[in-house]
Formats: sequence, C-alpha cells, structure tokens
Amino acid sequence: MPTLRAFAVLAIFVFLTLLCIPLQYTALRLKLKARKTIPNRFNRLLCALFDIRIAVIGKPIEDRGVLMVANHTGYFDILILAATARASFVAKSEVATWPFFGMMARLQESIFIERTRRSRAGVARNELRERLSEGDALVLFPEGTSTDGNRVVAFKSALMGAVEAELGIDASGHTRYVPVQPISVSYVGLHGMPMGRETRPLFAWYGDMELLPHLWEALKAGPLDVVVEFHPPLTVDTAGGRKKIAALAETIIRRGQRLALAGVRSAPAVAPTGDSLAEAAL
Repeated sequence: MPTLRAFAVLAIFVFLTLLCIPLQYTALRLKLKARKTIPNRFNRLLCALFDIRIAVIGKPIEDRGVLMVANHTGYFDILILAATARASFVAKSEVATWPFFGMMARLQESIFIERTRRSRAGVARNELRERLSEGDALVLFPEGTSTDGNRVVAFKSALMGAVEAELGIDASGHTRYVPVQPISVSYVGLHGMPMGRETRPLFAWYGDMELLPHLWEALKAGPLDVVVEFHPPLTVDTAGGRKKIAALAETIIRRGQRLALAGVRSAPAVAPTGDSLAEAAL
C-alpha cells in the first residue's frame, strides 16, 4: 500500500509541476506580482500532497525585505518554508546546474552564490542587498549544510554578510538595516506520533545519502509533522555586527528546535491546501 501511494503521489506531483512551470515562467517574464504567490501556493499544495502537516508559530515578516535564516535538515525544508512564507532562497552555485531542481530553483528566483570563491563574495552581497531593498524575503541556511534534524550546527557568519547592508534612512533619520528573522524548523512527528532520533533520517537528507532513493522511502513513510517557528527579527545595529547576529540567531534557532523536539513548542498542525493556481496567476 505505501508503494502504491508513493506512485500516486509522484504522478500527481508531475502533473502539478507541469501545470505550474509555464504559469511561473510567464509571471517571471512579465514581472507579475503572481511570481511571488504562485510558488507559495504550489508548495502549499505539495505539502498537502506529500502529507506534510505544518504547525506554524509566529509570523513571517511580509511588509519589507527580510533575510530569513533557518536550520537545514534537507530538501523538504524548501517545500515547508516556501509554503509558510512568500520567499526565495539563497543556494550554493552548484544547485543551478542540477537537473530539474536547478530549474525549479531559478523559477523561484533563487540567488546562487559561489561559497568557495572569496572574490565573488562582494557580487553575492550586492545581489542580496538589491533584492532585499526591493522588498524580497530571502531564506539562507547559515549552517552551510544539512543535518540529521536532531541538532543545529555552527552558523557560518561569512554567509550573512548582507545583514550589514544599509537600506537607507527612515523617517526619524536613523539608518535602516536588513532585518534578520530566525526560523526554527523541527521534524517532530510521524503518523501523528512523536518522532525519535532513529526515525528522523527517514526525512532528513544529509551526508552522502542519495537523493532519489531517500525521496522514495520518505514518500512511503509519511505523514510527517513539522513545527515551524518564526522568531522576532534582529538587526545588526542592535545585535552588534555580523558575527554576533549570526551567533544570536544560531542560539535562538537551536533553542527553538530543542523545545519543539521535546514537545514543549507546538501548535495545531495544518496540512496546507493552497488556493487556486489559476487565481494566483491573475
């Protein structure tokens, strides 16, 4: 039965993807506002299809550009975060070359950065600043890798250089800096029961795991319960610099994950259903 369900889920996924790609491509070419809403609704539909039930605590910043920083457990994080916020992602440059996934990342207006070439750091910082000044929400995974979902590893502050960018002067004459919103993403349940350390790798993709076999087993394993907590934003002027804001965000996210995995932080889980994609394109 799980195998039949997985085949059905994949078939529906292919259908939805083929439907949405031309919609999003057109929205991007014409620079329609729908280019922000289509990915959000598409990923909400995917979370419902994959039986990912999301409990959301707090709210994402939506009224201005924001750099969202989150812990990284695997590819499901992309669906989950894109379903709960109208955001694009900051990804390593290799992702752009991946078959299918690279195309999907470009359609979601991802920014690709070369982490191994320090000479390109300034270019990436300028692109991040430009997108943030335009009001975009960008998601960055400062760990620089994915984990087993049981812990948060040290953040790389170099990846957060954009937080020191000045976005102008506010009405009171003070310099505006990029707001940084920490997000804890915690995989907490399987079939409605608390998930243990030994079962979390069914959904956590890390190390030398092969993607397609892991995805197939994850589709058969569900449903998955996830807690996403949007923490209050930080700014570099109050935190005291790029390194300090990275350390503070790391502490906040680690605590949020620890409490969620312990069952202390929870909210009613809702399987996102999404709205009409045709309506989103208008």
